[in-house]
Amino acid sequence: MDERSKYFRRLRRLRNSARRWSVLGGGLAAATAVLTPYAGIGVADAIWAGAAGGSVALAWWRWSDHRELAATPAPPPPDPALAGHRLAAAIERFPAGRTVLHEVRRQKNRYALRGSAITQAWDRLDRASSTLSGLAGRLTGPGEGAVLEAAVSEQWLRDLGQRVASVERALPLTPPDQRPAIEESHASLAKQFTEGVDAYERMVAAAAAYVAEDGHPVTEGSHPAFSSLIDATDRLRGLAEGLSELKRPSSFGNAGTST
Repeated sequence: MDERSKYFRRLRRLRNSARRWSVLGGGLAAATAVLTPYAGIGVADAIWAGAAGGSVALAWWRWSDHRELAATPAPPPPDPALAGHRLAAAIERFPAGRTVLHEVRRQKNRYALRGSAITQAWDRLDRASSTLSGLAGRLTGPGEGAVLEAAVSEQWLRDLGQRVASVERALPLTPPDQRPAIEESHASLAKQFTEGVDAYERMVAAAAAYVAEDGHPVTEGSHPAFSSLIDATDRLRGLAEGLSELKRPSSFGNAGTST
């Protein structure tokens, strides 16, 4: 919660508190005036009067605090960009929210590249990045360094792609005498981006090969987990057949006695 919201929240609380104590103090004062006997003030009447006086004093203090706070200028409204970052951070605390925000950002970047010459290469980069995200949890040991390098490379490629799209959008506005030089620079950047995506895809393929080889057993034959699964299946099948044999003779015996 920003400072401006805290200010108005505190101001609202003081106003509500002052109103409650004012109503309570007025009610107790009226009850004291009505219930006080003419012969004098008893113990119960003194309690009523004390409660009424305390409520009126508290109400006065609350109204004083409210007037003092209301006289203080309210804090300026927060920066919309900062508020947006805070909202995004709050949403990203949940896995589903993180996935939604990632998809929104991806679609936003993809929309900025509509009609560009590198659109297909950008889509390939998205697919390769998603594939690597699924493999990242399996890249342990030496593979962890490759994940970090891939993240840096992906950030560089995305920045390069946005740069290529920006230059491409500026081409129609370029004077004719300057257009050839900018077109040459644009073609060079687009080629560099495409080659970078190719290298990124090869790195993802190498990561997939590492994960596949890492999953193979050290010795020849099947994986120990697969052998354990087969053994557990055989044991369960044997137990099922044993239970079936225990139940079938009784059913046959009952059939024989009935005849």
